[in-house]
Amino acid sequence: MTNDTERSVELVRTGKARFRATNVRGGTLDFGEGDDTDFTPVELLLVAIAGCSAIDVDHLVGKRVAPDSFSVGVRADKIRDDLGNRLTDIRLAFEAAFPEGPDGDQARERMPASVALSHDRLCTVARTVIVGTEVEAIVG
Repeated sequence: MTNDTERSVELVRTGKARFRATNVRGGTLDFGEGDDTDFTPVELLLVAIAGCSAIDVDHLVGKRVAPDSFSVGVRADKIRDDLGNRLTDIRLAFEAAFPEGPDGDQARERMPASVALSHDRLCTVARTVIVGTEVEAIVG
């Protein structure tokens, strides 16, 4: 049984370097090492960072008006150094267009503050990466 704060997924091997993730609601996602069109774990991390922040910003700026378009690009550099393999210089680039009029004007004005609030406080995924947390790996 999980508590209100716990988040979890289960992974099952489906082939050589291929896995299926299942969440507690029954959703599934297949991924691998990048030898086909499925996402890699690194790409999924980038999706998680961008997706979490995109949802935050969408909620914050879209209270009165839906955007005509909304996209987020995310990029990072993968390096190997004394600390091991990791990503550096992760950058999110938000682009949104809103309808003309007072509600669209307000949404446009809210974009920078909303992006900052997501980055600095709201986005659990980005905040976890920024602040850093231990990851324990056990053999059960």
